[in-house]
Amino acid sequence: MSYQAVFDLFWDQVMESIKEKRFAKLTMAKTIGKPDLKNIFVRPLDEEDDSQVLVKTHYRSKEIEDEEQELSLEEAYQLVKSHLITSFSSVLLFTTTKDVTFKINKKGAGRITENLPTFRDVKYGRSDRD
Repeated sequence: MSYQAVFDLFWDQVMESIKEKRFAKLTMAKTIGKPDLKNIFVRPLDEEDDSQVLVKTHYRSKEIEDEEQELSLEEAYQLVKSHLITSFSSVLLFTTTKDVTFKINKKGAGRITENLPTFRDVKYGRSDRD
């Protein structure tokens, strides 16, 4: 199955975790090559309004400042999807009930795995720790 179809299944789990107030954080990791971009983090913004998320873009170079932006869920989906294959080969979803990892292998196939949860609580708003 193509990575795009598997990623859409993964994103369904992201949306479900947000709807059920279990979404703790989403992290794009495992960069491809040596880009300046190091990580992208997505966190819930507000306990009452789950239509917006805080997206933090973290760079390797100290000369480039990290960026934070408030995005709709659709905008966050498009941003994360646009960085697949080009900048990152994996996305980790952390919820209060399980961790879900989406990975793209060298042949371009996507895979989803699940593990025990890393987070017990959901932290809303801006946080210095990612």
